[in-house]
Amino acid sequence: MISLNNKALLEMPITDFIISSDKVAHVQSGNSAEHGLLVLTKTGYSSIPVLDVKYRLQGLLSAKMITEAILGLERIEYDKLANLKVEEVMEREVVYLKVTDSFQRALDLVINHAFLCVVDEAGTFVGIMTRRIILKQLKKYIYTQIHS
Repeated sequence: MISLNNKALLEMPITDFIISSDKVAHVQSGNSAEHGLLVLTKTGYSSIPVLDVKYRLQGLLSAKMITEAILGLERIEYDKLANLKVEEVMEREVVYLKVTDSFQRALDLVINHAFLCVVDEAGTFVGIMTRRIILKQLKKYIYTQIHS
């Protein structure tokens, strides 16, 4: 049995594990849904952060959200894409981390999310923390405990 009595990992700040905002695909809330769909398709991501003009986190956008917004009764209404804004279809209720949060908070939240947006004290988007990064750190810590 692995003993996790040492709380060092859980209390560790997340700052070393954040993927910087300049490396994260995103859209702005005023962009067209067509642009959002293009970004999602080109990157292959299931969802991306939505930011305002001051780079504050506003929500998340997925292809499913856009598709649902343009579904008509008998066909997909592609002509709506150009006039539909990201802010009209995005998810506004977003679970996020603060840059000052601990690894434990990230671990608790990432169970239900592939990635978590990270913001600073002003709400400015600083990057993301992925489930992959969290699992890699946890694996590294556990293997270190087993072999020590």
